[in-house]
Amino acid sequence: MIRQLALLVSLLGFVGPAAIADPTVLESDAKRVSMVELFTSEGCSSCPPADKWLSKLVDDPRLWTEIVPIAFHVDYWDYLGWKDRFASEDFTSRQRMYARSGHVRQVYTPGFVVAGQEWRGWFRRPDLKLDDNQKAGVLRVEIDGGRVAARYNAFVKVRQPRLNVALLGFGLETPVAAGENHGRTLRHEFVVLGHQIAPMTRDGQNLIANAMLPTAIEPAQRFAVAAWVSDGRDPKPVQAVGGWFSPE
Repeated sequence: MIRQLALLVSLLGFVGPAAIADPTVLESDAKRVSMVELFTSEGCSSCPPADKWLSKLVDDPRLWTEIVPIAFHVDYWDYLGWKDRFASEDFTSRQRMYARSGHVRQVYTPGFVVAGQEWRGWFRRPDLKLDDNQKAGVLRVEIDGGRVAARYNAFVKVRQPRLNVALLGFGLETPVAAGENHGRTLRHEFVVLGHQIAPMTRDGQNLIANAMLPTAIEPAQRFAVAAWVSDGRDPKPVQAVGGWFSPE
């Protein structure tokens, strides 16, 4: 019996550490990473081309190092006959905050915001060129289970720092049975499936925060995490980071 117990303890000691997943660490460069935000809706007939364009950024060599694409589904077109399962009133509020802050002229879909500023270039020539060489500082995010720990060595002044964490879903499809996109199967990448905001505090030269990873409102084939720092009620990202993530 003693020999059997010793063998069991030995096996548990061998299997245990291997079964514990390593934390996921995402870290930006000091140069500002540009968030590419799309405000979209499954109830909007002009949105599928924009969704398709955003989806192509999965293969962009700048992904996660220079750009963090993210799709917020708004709810103000749900009344047209199709309720978007990814839509949230909070995402609509974010777009309206952009308008109130003066970063966009009006609320509409599809609406692109790049590095916190309205981008209408998609309607003319959808070639995303970045010329932002601002040094914003290093944002490091560690995800361990459902816990998120962030540290931001800011190169710019942030008066009321807030950490935003979004869980993104990929490989999503919706057969639309009503509304403006009736009869179409819509495919999505970079969809925000959950979004959390936490205040940041100062730790010497750094800003730090702890948060919980958002829970996905829908299953997906693949996941990623986007995190960014904002200042007060201004939705404009100060610095961002993103990367692929495998839930345990």
